[in-house]
Amino acid sequence: MKTKRVLFLVSLTVALLMVMHPFRSGQVTELQLSDWFKPRKRPDVLTVTPWLAPVLWEGTFSRQALQRHYAGRDLVVGLVVFATYGSVGDHVEQFLHSAVTHFMPGQKVVFYLILDSFTEPPKVQLGPLQSFKFLMVSKDEPWPDTELMRLQFLVQHLVSHIKEEVDFLFSMAGSLVFQGDFGLETLGTLVAQLHAWWYFQKSLNIPYERRPSSEAYIPFGQGDFYYGDAIVGGKPLQLLHLLDTCMKGMVRDAQKGISSTYKQHLNKYLLLHKPTKLLSPEYGWDLRFNLPPQF
Repeated sequence: MKTKRVLFLVSLTVALLMVMHPFRSGQVTELQLSDWFKPRKRPDVLTVTPWLAPVLWEGTFSRQALQRHYAGRDLVVGLVVFATYGSVGDHVEQFLHSAVTHFMPGQKVVFYLILDSFTEPPKVQLGPLQSFKFLMVSKDEPWPDTELMRLQFLVQHLVSHIKEEVDFLFSMAGSLVFQGDFGLETLGTLVAQLHAWWYFQKSLNIPYERRPSSEAYIPFGQGDFYYGDAIVGGKPLQLLHLLDTCMKGMVRDAQKGISSTYKQHLNKYLLLHKPTKLLSPEYGWDLRFNLPPQF
């Protein structure tokens, strides 16, 4: 009962924030799409969705135009990663070493590292524009390593302080390793990544939630794309609404005795709330698999 009350209070706060918008002052506006996005340079792939959102592939964007636009705007980008016991193990240090080099180079970055009492902060040398903020899970409270509790923890911190500290925020899996720059081209109101494996598979096999009783239910014949949960981002308000909606959907499913995943609820959310920018599978490819010809 205690968990239900906490989730209700967090959700009520999110609803108020949607009206009040108490976010970082001096909000950063996005550049006109035609000024930096060149979809005709990649006729071999889908570069624009049916709702006219850009799909980013190598060669479709101008980082120089984006750098000129954001220069001198005091842009701050946040990156959240969980490093709790049993979640990502030693991978998180490798993730952070690569992120220091490749995540938003030349921009102010705040790395939000979520730790518990079992996990030592990684030893990573930061650049002059980068900083760490360690968010500790309470020692007095057991930490079930579940997606639902992670969502609740992140939503609480977004509400309490993160929303006022960054202009854009990404949440990423600590098992990723950056192989190249993840730069200004990825910034947007609501950013989702096309699942690196399922993008190339037949749509009938896509693992949407098919149980009609689930809050994440997507009927056969519906669905735009299958999105991965390893990378999601956007403006703090939009990301907060996404995470809070997924969390509440998982709670309602649990109350009905349905076990559902964050990824299933994420895909339902993005079907109803179209992302404004999509990252191609290039942004999260597993190098254990052969590269497709589109790369």
